[in-house]
Amino acid sequence: MSVFPYLVAAWILLMGLFGVIRSRHLVHTVVCVSVTQSSTYVLLLAVGYQKKASAPIFGQANPPGSPVVDPVVQAMALTDIVVSATVSALLLALVIQVAKRHGTVVPDELHALRG
Repeated sequence: MSVFPYLVAAWILLMGLFGVIRSRHLVHTVVCVSVTQSSTYVLLLAVGYQKKASAPIFGQANPPGSPVVDPVVQAMALTDIVVSATVSALLLALVIQVAKRHGTVVPDELHALRG
């Protein structure tokens, strides 16, 4: 079992979090959150990967009992992609509303939101 995919997932997560922390623009923050969420795709696919396993479709080329990749992990990755797209759309809609109401998308200039 290789640790390389897990290291890649951790690196993508850290780069996304670094972007969120260093962001000076709300749209940039949304993009960095999307990058952070994409690290979960790599993690899920690394968990479900098996050497010398094929797609979970049984037939003549792949008889029952042969090693296959777990389809639940693939379904979770697809669900994660849909959730990520929905979260990004919601966050961008919120950025548009902030821009309409306050005239800026720079977090330091949003004086009306300070307590």
